[in-house]
Amino acid sequence: MTHAGAFLHTALRLLALAAALWASPIARADDYADVAQLMRTGQTAQALAKADQYLAAKPKDPQMRFLKGVALTEAGRAADAIAAFTALNQDYPELPEPYNNLAVLYAGQSRFDKAREALESAVRANPGYAIAHENLGDVYAKLAGISYSKAQQLDAANATVQPKLALIRQLLPTPGKAR
Repeated sequence: MTHAGAFLHTALRLLALAAALWASPIARADDYADVAQLMRTGQTAQALAKADQYLAAKPKDPQMRFLKGVALTEAGRAADAIAAFTALNQDYPELPEPYNNLAVLYAGQSRFDKAREALESAVRANPGYAIAHENLGDVYAKLAGISYSKAQQLDAANATVQPKLALIRQLLPTPGKAR
């Protein structure tokens, strides 16, 4: 599994759990729990159908929209998930979780500058959001590795670049290795 893939897989599992715990104790909690349970059991098509049914009556509900974004991600529909989280960010910029999920999707596509921007927004929305800080550190490390690789390409004789690049590669495993 690539680092981006491991990052995406781990973050999505954490975010699905966060979504399940994010529910407020109101009458609609069963709908949220149903969608979360369907996702946990790999029934993403059914989870999406249930989320769509719910959102037909309550299209602005942020939690169900978040769950739908997670389900779209798990269904391999990254473009739709990006659209869902982007719309959620526009309507509810104070919520850090959609920014974090958006960043995970961008990182999975090696769009690290966009991932960094989304994570910086998550941290601005909630400075105490530890997962976003960790993910931002991973993105910064990945961006550093890209810069060090470019520096090495441009000046192979530069003796200070190789040790830095080695540290980044040790921190972020190469594709095919588990994190």
